[in-house]
Amino acid sequence: MNTKSSIGRKNALSRFLFYFGNLLIGIVFVSPLLWMVCASLKPEAEIFANMNSIKTFIPTHASLNNYIEVFTRLNIPNVLKNTLLYIALILAGDLFFNSICGYALAKFDFKGRNLVLSLVIALMVLPMEAIMLPLYIEMSQLHWVNTLQALVIPFIPKCFSIYMFRQFFVDVPDELIEAASIDGCGPARTFFKIVMPISKTVYATVFILDFVAHWNDFMWPFLVMTGEEKRTIQLAVQVFFGTQPVHYSAIMAALVISAIPMILMFVFMQKYYVEGIASSGIKG
Repeated sequence: MNTKSSIGRKNALSRFLFYFGNLLIGIVFVSPLLWMVCASLKPEAEIFANMNSIKTFIPTHASLNNYIEVFTRLNIPNVLKNTLLYIALILAGDLFFNSICGYALAKFDFKGRNLVLSLVIALMVLPMEAIMLPLYIEMSQLHWVNTLQALVIPFIPKCFSIYMFRQFFVDVPDELIEAASIDGCGPARTFFKIVMPISKTVYATVFILDFVAHWNDFMWPFLVMTGEEKRTIQLAVQVFFGTQPVHYSAIMAALVISAIPMILMFVFMQKYYVEGIASSGIKG
Protein backbone atom coordinates (compact mmCIF):
# COMPACT_ATOMS: atom_id res chain seq x y z
CA MET A 1 0.00 0.00 0.00
CA ASN A 2 2.83 2.37 0.91
CA THR A 3 4.54 1.55 -2.37
CA LYS A 4 1.43 2.47 -4.40
CA SER A 5 1.05 5.70 -2.43
CA SER A 6 4.70 6.57 -3.02
CA ILE A 7 4.36 5.90 -6.76
CA GLY A 8 1.21 8.05 -6.84
CA ARG A 9 3.00 10.96 -5.14
CA LYS A 10 5.93 10.66 -7.55
CA ASN A 11 3.57 10.68 -10.54
CA ALA A 12 1.74 13.71 -9.18
CA LEU A 13 5.04 15.50 -8.58
CA SER A 14 6.24 14.63 -12.09
CA ARG A 15 3.02 15.99 -13.64
CA PHE A 16 3.28 19.15 -11.54
CA LEU A 17 6.89 19.76 -12.58
CA PHE A 18 6.04 19.02 -16.22
CA TYR A 19 3.14 21.49 -16.38
CA PHE A 20 4.92 24.08 -14.24
CA GLY A 21 7.97 23.90 -16.50
CA ASN A 22 5.81 24.26 -19.61
CA LEU A 23 4.06 27.22 -18.01
CA LEU A 24 7.37 28.97 -17.31
CA ILE A 25 8.61 28.32 -20.85
CA GLY A 26 5.30 29.61 -22.24
CA ILE A 27 5.58 32.80 -20.19
CA VAL A 28 9.14 33.38 -21.45
CA PHE A 29 8.05 33.04 -25.08
CA VAL A 30 4.85 35.07 -24.70
CA SER A 31 6.33 37.89 -22.60
CA PRO A 32 7.76 39.88 -25.57
CA LEU A 33 4.34 39.83 -27.23
CA LEU A 34 2.64 40.93 -24.00
CA TRP A 35 5.19 43.71 -23.58
CA MET A 36 4.57 44.88 -27.14
CA VAL A 37 0.82 45.07 -26.52
CA CYS A 38 1.34 46.95 -23.25
CA ALA A 39 3.83 49.34 -24.87
CA SER A 40 1.35 50.10 -27.65
CA LEU A 41 -1.05 51.45 -25.02
CA LYS A 42 1.53 53.65 -23.27
CA PRO A 43 2.63 57.24 -23.94
CA GLU A 44 6.05 57.57 -25.57
CA ALA A 45 7.76 58.62 -22.32
CA GLU A 46 6.65 55.50 -20.43
CA ILE A 47 7.58 52.76 -22.91
CA PHE A 48 11.09 52.07 -21.63
CA ALA A 49 10.38 52.99 -18.01
CA ASN A 50 10.55 50.31 -15.30
CA MET A 51 12.17 47.81 -17.66
CA ASN A 52 13.67 45.95 -14.69
CA SER A 53 10.37 45.28 -12.96
CA ILE A 54 6.97 43.77 -13.58
CA LYS A 55 5.58 47.31 -13.88
CA THR A 56 6.79 47.42 -17.47
CA PHE A 57 3.84 45.14 -18.31
CA ILE A 58 1.32 47.50 -16.68
CA PRO A 59 0.23 50.53 -18.76
CA THR A 60 -0.66 52.98 -16.00
CA HIS A 61 -1.90 55.62 -18.48
CA ALA A 62 -3.38 53.32 -21.12
CA SER A 63 -4.98 54.89 -24.18
CA LEU A 64 -5.68 54.14 -27.84
CA ASN A 65 -3.90 57.27 -29.09
CA ASN A 66 -1.10 55.25 -30.67
CA TYR A 67 -3.59 53.19 -32.69
CA ILE A 68 -5.35 56.37 -33.76
CA GLU A 69 -2.00 57.70 -34.98
CA VAL A 70 -1.36 54.51 -36.96
CA PHE A 71 -4.74 54.70 -38.70
CA THR A 72 -4.21 58.43 -39.32
CA ARG A 73 -0.78 58.09 -40.92
CA LEU A 74 -1.46 54.87 -42.81
CA ASN A 75 -4.32 53.74 -44.96
CA ILE A 76 -4.68 50.51 -43.00
CA PRO A 77 -7.69 49.12 -44.94
CA ASN A 78 -5.82 49.56 -48.24
CA VAL A 79 -2.62 48.09 -46.80
CA LEU A 80 -4.46 45.04 -45.48
CA LYS A 81 -6.28 44.65 -48.79
CA ASN A 82 -3.01 44.71 -50.74
CA THR A 83 -1.37 42.21 -48.41
CA LEU A 84 -4.27 39.79 -48.20
CA LEU A 85 -4.84 39.91 -51.96
CA TYR A 86 -1.32 38.96 -52.94
CA ILE A 87 -1.08 36.31 -50.21
CA ALA A 88 -4.43 34.83 -51.26
CA LEU A 89 -3.25 34.52 -54.86
CA ILE A 90 -0.01 32.86 -53.78
CA LEU A 91 -1.87 30.46 -51.49
CA ALA A 92 -4.36 29.50 -54.18
CA GLY A 93 -1.59 28.73 -56.66
CA ASP A 94 0.57 26.98 -54.08
CA LEU A 95 -2.16 24.69 -52.73
CA PHE A 96 -3.41 23.81 -56.21
CA PHE A 97 -0.29 23.33 -58.34
CA ASN A 98 2.15 22.11 -55.70
CA SER A 99 -0.30 19.56 -54.34
CA ILE A 100 -0.70 18.14 -57.86
CA CYS A 101 3.08 17.96 -58.23
CA GLY A 102 3.41 16.28 -54.83
CA TYR A 103 0.72 13.76 -55.73
CA ALA A 104 2.44 12.93 -59.01
CA LEU A 105 5.75 12.35 -57.24
CA ALA A 106 4.07 10.19 -54.62
CA LYS A 107 1.75 8.01 -56.72
CA PHE A 108 2.78 8.14 -60.38
CA ASP A 109 5.59 5.93 -61.60
CA PHE A 110 7.27 7.80 -64.44
CA LYS A 111 10.77 7.98 -65.85
CA GLY A 112 12.97 10.43 -63.97
CA ARG A 113 10.73 10.63 -60.89
CA ASN A 114 13.59 10.07 -58.45
CA LEU A 115 15.69 12.67 -60.25
CA VAL A 116 12.89 15.22 -60.01
CA LEU A 117 12.41 14.46 -56.31
CA SER A 118 16.15 14.82 -55.69
CA LEU A 119 16.11 18.17 -57.48
CA VAL A 120 13.18 19.35 -55.38
CA ILE A 121 14.98 18.41 -52.17
CA ALA A 122 18.22 20.04 -53.34
CA LEU A 123 16.46 23.30 -54.21
CA MET A 124 14.86 23.43 -50.75
CA VAL A 125 18.21 24.43 -49.24
CA LEU A 126 18.75 27.30 -51.68
CA PRO A 127 18.21 30.55 -49.75
CA MET A 128 16.11 33.37 -51.16
CA GLU A 129 19.10 35.71 -50.90
CA ALA A 130 20.96 33.63 -53.48
CA ILE A 131 18.32 34.17 -56.19
CA MET A 132 16.93 37.56 -55.20
CA LEU A 133 19.13 39.64 -57.52
CA PRO A 134 18.65 37.55 -60.70
CA LEU A 135 14.94 37.27 -59.89
CA TYR A 136 14.67 41.05 -59.59
CA ILE A 137 16.50 41.50 -62.92
CA GLU A 138 14.04 39.09 -64.51
CA MET A 139 11.06 41.01 -63.08
CA SER A 140 12.56 44.24 -64.38
CA GLN A 141 13.06 42.83 -67.89
CA LEU A 142 9.46 41.62 -67.90
CA HIS A 143 8.33 45.12 -66.78
CA TRP A 144 6.66 43.61 -63.74
CA VAL A 145 8.24 45.92 -61.15
CA ASN A 146 5.53 47.58 -59.04
CA THR A 147 2.93 45.09 -60.24
CA LEU A 148 1.04 42.30 -58.52
CA GLN A 149 2.63 39.72 -60.82
CA ALA A 150 6.06 40.36 -59.33
CA LEU A 151 4.76 39.59 -55.85
CA VAL A 152 2.76 36.50 -56.78
CA ILE A 153 4.09 34.50 -59.73
CA PRO A 154 7.69 33.84 -58.54
CA PHE A 155 6.38 32.36 -55.29
CA ILE A 156 3.67 29.99 -56.48
CA PRO A 157 6.08 27.08 -57.16
CA LYS A 158 7.64 26.02 -53.84
CA CYS A 159 9.89 23.03 -53.39
CA PHE A 160 9.09 22.77 -49.69
CA SER A 161 5.35 22.64 -50.38
CA ILE A 162 5.83 19.99 -53.05
CA TYR A 163 7.89 17.93 -50.61
CA MET A 164 5.31 18.32 -47.83
CA PHE A 165 2.49 17.20 -50.12
CA ARG A 166 4.55 14.33 -51.49
CA GLN A 167 5.38 13.04 -48.01
CA PHE A 168 1.73 13.11 -47.02
CA PHE A 169 0.40 11.51 -50.20
CA VAL A 170 2.90 8.65 -49.95
CA ASP A 171 0.88 7.38 -46.97
CA VAL A 172 -2.45 7.49 -48.80
CA PRO A 173 -3.33 3.80 -49.31
CA ASP A 174 -2.84 2.57 -52.85
CA GLU A 175 -5.88 0.36 -52.36
CA LEU A 176 -8.04 3.47 -52.05
CA ILE A 177 -6.77 4.81 -55.37
CA GLU A 178 -7.14 1.41 -57.03
CA ALA A 179 -10.73 1.15 -55.79
CA ALA A 180 -11.49 4.57 -57.26
CA SER A 181 -9.96 3.48 -60.55
CA ILE A 182 -12.13 0.35 -60.60
CA ASP A 183 -15.19 2.56 -60.04
CA GLY A 184 -14.28 4.51 -63.16
CA CYS A 185 -12.44 7.49 -61.66
CA GLY A 186 -9.56 8.84 -63.69
CA PRO A 187 -6.40 10.24 -62.03
CA ALA A 188 -7.73 13.80 -61.90
CA ARG A 189 -11.10 12.84 -60.47
CA THR A 190 -9.47 10.52 -57.95
CA PHE A 191 -7.25 13.34 -56.76
CA PHE A 192 -9.93 16.02 -56.47
CA LYS A 193 -12.79 13.84 -55.22
CA ILE A 194 -10.99 11.35 -52.97
CA VAL A 195 -7.45 12.36 -52.08
CA MET A 196 -7.98 16.08 -51.44
CA PRO A 197 -10.89 15.66 -48.98
CA ILE A 198 -8.80 13.37 -46.74
CA SER A 199 -5.74 15.65 -46.85
CA LYS A 200 -6.98 18.65 -44.88
CA THR A 201 -4.11 18.55 -42.40
CA VAL A 202 -1.32 18.93 -44.95
CA TYR A 203 -3.24 21.63 -46.82
CA ALA A 204 -3.73 23.51 -43.55
CA THR A 205 -0.03 23.15 -42.71
CA VAL A 206 1.12 24.52 -46.06
CA PHE A 207 -1.49 27.28 -45.78
CA ILE A 208 -0.19 28.41 -42.39
CA LEU A 209 3.49 28.26 -43.32
CA ASP A 210 2.86 30.15 -46.55
CA PHE A 211 0.69 32.78 -44.92
CA VAL A 212 3.19 33.51 -42.16
CA ALA A 213 6.16 33.62 -44.55
CA HIS A 214 4.57 36.11 -46.92
CA TRP A 215 2.81 38.15 -44.26
CA ASN A 216 6.21 38.76 -42.64
CA ASP A 217 8.07 39.21 -45.91
CA PHE A 218 9.71 42.61 -46.20
CA MET A 219 12.70 42.44 -48.50
CA TRP A 220 11.05 41.24 -51.72
CA PRO A 221 8.04 43.63 -51.55
CA PHE A 222 10.51 46.39 -50.70
CA LEU A 223 12.45 45.66 -53.90
CA VAL A 224 9.59 45.30 -56.37
CA MET A 225 6.82 47.54 -54.98
CA THR A 226 7.65 51.22 -55.31
CA GLY A 227 4.22 52.85 -55.15
CA GLU A 228 2.72 53.93 -51.83
CA GLU A 229 -0.73 52.81 -52.90
CA LYS A 230 0.57 49.23 -53.26
CA ARG A 231 2.30 48.89 -49.91
CA THR A 232 2.08 45.63 -47.99
CA ILE A 233 1.76 45.52 -44.21
CA GLN A 234 5.49 45.21 -43.53
CA LEU A 235 6.32 48.12 -45.84
CA ALA A 236 3.69 50.19 -44.08
CA VAL A 237 5.19 49.45 -40.66
CA GLN A 238 8.60 50.52 -41.98
CA VAL A 239 7.23 54.04 -42.50
CA PHE A 240 7.39 54.63 -38.74
CA PHE A 241 11.06 53.61 -38.59
CA GLY A 242 12.06 55.95 -41.42
CA THR A 243 10.38 59.08 -40.08
CA GLN A 244 12.23 61.26 -37.57
CA PRO A 245 11.72 61.45 -34.66
CA VAL A 246 10.99 57.76 -34.25
CA HIS A 247 7.86 57.19 -32.14
CA TYR A 248 8.21 53.74 -30.64
CA SER A 249 4.71 53.85 -29.19
CA ALA A 250 3.23 54.11 -32.70
CA ILE A 251 5.61 51.42 -33.93
CA MET A 252 4.37 49.06 -31.22
CA ALA A 253 0.76 49.76 -32.17
CA ALA A 254 1.52 49.08 -35.83
CA LEU A 255 3.29 45.83 -34.92
CA VAL A 256 0.33 44.70 -32.83
CA ILE A 257 -2.00 45.32 -35.78
CA SER A 258 0.32 43.36 -38.08
CA ALA A 259 0.52 40.45 -35.62
CA ILE A 260 -3.22 39.99 -35.07
CA PRO A 261 -3.95 37.92 -38.24
CA MET A 262 -1.12 35.48 -37.52
CA ILE A 263 -2.16 35.04 -33.90
CA LEU A 264 -5.78 34.38 -34.88
CA MET A 265 -4.73 31.91 -37.53
CA PHE A 266 -2.58 29.89 -35.16
CA VAL A 267 -5.30 29.91 -32.50
CA PHE A 268 -7.92 28.51 -34.85
CA MET A 269 -5.71 26.29 -37.04
CA GLN A 270 -3.04 24.99 -34.66
CA LYS A 271 -4.69 21.55 -34.52
CA TYR A 272 -4.31 21.07 -38.28
CA TYR A 273 -0.80 22.52 -38.19
CA VAL A 274 0.44 20.05 -35.56
CA GLU A 275 -1.25 17.11 -37.28
CA GLY A 276 0.15 18.11 -40.66
CA ILE A 277 3.72 18.44 -39.38
CA ALA A 278 3.44 15.11 -37.56
CA SER A 279 2.09 13.27 -40.59
CA SER A 280 4.18 14.75 -43.39
CA GLY A 281 7.01 16.85 -42.06
CA ILE A 282 9.83 14.42 -41.34
CA LYS A 283 9.62 11.06 -43.07
CA GLY A 284 11.86 9.03 -45.30
